[in-house]
Amino acid sequence: MSERADGPAGGTVPSGPLLRTMVRRDPDEAHRVATPLELLFDLCFVVAVAQAGGRLVHAVAAGHAGQGVVGYAMIFFAIWWAWMNFTWFASAYDTDDVPYRLTTLVQISGVLILAAGVPRAFDRTDYSIVVVGYVVMRLAMTAQWLRAARSERGDARTTALWYAVGVVLVQTGWVAFGFLPHSGAQVWIFVVLAVAELVVPVVAERHRPTSWHPHHIAERYGGFTLIVLGETVAAATGAVQSALDRGHSTELLPIAAGGLLIVFAAYWIYYVVPIHEHLHGSRRAFLWGYGRYLVFSTAAAIGAGLAVAIKQMIGQAHISATSAAASVTVPTAAFVFFTWLLHACHHKPSLGRQAVLPLTAVAILACTSAGPWAVLLTGFVAALSVAVSLFLRHRITRSSDAAAAA
Repeated sequence: MSERADGPAGGTVPSGPLLRTMVRRDPDEAHRVATPLELLFDLCFVVAVAQAGGRLVHAVAAGHAGQGVVGYAMIFFAIWWAWMNFTWFASAYDTDDVPYRLTTLVQISGVLILAAGVPRAFDRTDYSIVVVGYVVMRLAMTAQWLRAARSERGDARTTALWYAVGVVLVQTGWVAFGFLPHSGAQVWIFVVLAVAELVVPVVAERHRPTSWHPHHIAERYGGFTLIVLGETVAAATGAVQSALDRGHSTELLPIAAGGLLIVFAAYWIYYVVPIHEHLHGSRRAFLWGYGRYLVFSTAAAIGAGLAVAIKQMIGQAHISATSAAASVTVPTAAFVFFTWLLHACHHKPSLGRQAVLPLTAVAILACTSAGPWAVLLTGFVAALSVAVSLFLRHRITRSSDAAAAA
């Protein structure tokens, strides 16, 4: 006996059959929300994000910013791509039955293996453990696609099979990459394999786009952004505690205040407009979904930058005050700009409102030259941009109301 999985995936033990037919869910399904299993999935992924951010702090503080940023970008790609593939698949095929849950738990195990390998990847350029965790996640994803292919017919079945075959082929390349000796070609091989991963959905979706749910996708991405910002707060809090233990309470105030303002402004900027209305059509969804790598990675890097700034202030980082400031201003400016480009610009009706966030990003970069006061100034600039946006929106609303009344 089978049951169509059109209803919302619940958070309790599945009622009815323990094994359901994995058919596409209705993309117009009402009240579609993230499930507890998806939230657990996100929280476990943030463990890997925290590991990557922590090693980035260590690398930058030691004066190896270039090497640290490259390693961070590579590790974060693995985290983001595995998370993103699960998220879009779940939006289309979440049956919430026993096999689905067990396969998802295998994926969670994979990201925890990946997280365990992050220190070795940064310190020794040994990606073997990271690759093992990544391949575990991706092969579990392949099992999900094969299960979907078994239940589907026609073009939908072809799409699922293309996904499964594509993922397996790319994993053979990752296995070889994981055991390559360290060399200058390692980064370029990574780039080739990452591009291959990005191409798989483009090829597979040509046959028939999967039936993802716009509201659900928007909520999932928003929730993960919120968790990453929370990790930024946690990283900064740990650095503040370390500084307090060494008696640097007074010097901490500008960085602590600026950091809070940055996080609060980042939250406001991201959540000020709904994005689900923009997610219609595969091309638009691809560009938006792929571009989120830049939003997620820069949001997490803000926390690493705050930790570096605190370490430099207490004399534990072998870098200049300007370099420490850049570790905060650069990811903050990038977060603001990419959030505008991929998210906010679709809801800005006037040129003035469109210009606020790009100009904010430029102003934040200019704060780098302020040295020890850069973080506080960055926080003020970010908060001011929110205030200006609210003022402009209020003025436009008043003008529209006055025109309607006339």
